[in-house]
Amino acid sequence: MSEPKRIVITGVSRGLGRALVGELASAGHTIAGCARSATAIWDLQQGHASPHRFDTLDISDDAAVRSWATSLINGFGIPDLVINNAGVINQRAPLWDVPLEEFRQLIDINLIGVFSVIRHLLPAMIEQGSGVIVNLSSGWGRSVASDVAPYCMSKWGIEGMTQALAADLPTGLAAVPLNPGIVNTDMLQQCFGEDAAGYPDAEQWARTAAPFIVSLGPEHNGEPVSVPA
Repeated sequence: MSEPKRIVITGVSRGLGRALVGELASAGHTIAGCARSATAIWDLQQGHASPHRFDTLDISDDAAVRSWATSLINGFGIPDLVINNAGVINQRAPLWDVPLEEFRQLIDINLIGVFSVIRHLLPAMIEQGSGVIVNLSSGWGRSVASDVAPYCMSKWGIEGMTQALAADLPTGLAAVPLNPGIVNTDMLQQCFGEDAAGYPDAEQWARTAAPFIVSLGPEHNGEPVSVPA
């Protein structure tokens, strides 16, 4: 097992984030997670006692992220690894039929939310002299498909933002865009329908993904990587 780390994960209410919490906590790491669902956060708090920490947070609210990050650094400690997992997808439709408010909300969560988490946690990691930021991208961050243009746009943005961030980082830190692969989650079911059942579920995925993510270090800075199939 790798050395225990302090790990921050966004979007832990379900899917990949929830599965990573269980797998990484079982491996001995200390987790701080956040999500918009107060019910899901309460469930996680009951299942993972202190020193783990779980907070209700909307990452699209920059002021709330700033307050949360300050509390986190002071109470939980400076993270060794931040996994920006939280994200949403648009209801499938041609770009011209996507409502403006839906498009804006997707940008607020998938891009601005990731930016807010980074800008409020990364300075302490830089001062510490170490740490890894992993931003979840997608196969649709390196390719495209019909009816998901807003989502593709956001994940291509994650790829570009992360690689550019990597160029700014001092030695000892890393920013890595991660394609998780195709996983049977609520989001995939929304896109693939019944065909989603042909792919691994989040718990199966996390058994491979968790140790892979923890293994990422400064030598991977700026490198687009994918969870091994």
